[in-house]
Amino acid sequence: MTGETRRAGLAEARRTRPVTAEIREEYAATRLRYELGVAVRTRRIELGLSQEEVGRRAHMTQSAVARFEAGGTVPSLPVLDRLAGALQLDLRVEMTPHAAGT
Repeated sequence: MTGETRRAGLAEARRTRPVTAEIREEYAATRLRYELGVAVRTRRIELGLSQEEVGRRAHMTQSAVARFEAGGTVPSLPVLDRLAGALQLDLRVEMTPHAAGT
């Protein structure tokens, strides 16, 4: 290369960057937020509810419901409980042993 700076692509950066315990922990937290958001959105659609209606039932704004569904917030237990109630669900929090190899 003559005077050019080569930038690594995202895939290459992921391959060459060491995955630390902190990175694994953040990936897990991000995945959990995403999965919770998908579960809320799926249930909301099953019930034929708008984000606005779920927000009203859960004492939240429509934009807060949208952020939650997008995985953009770290929910508290009271928020999860209100969302569950708004979606006609019971909230169950469970702690289980780690899967083998994690």
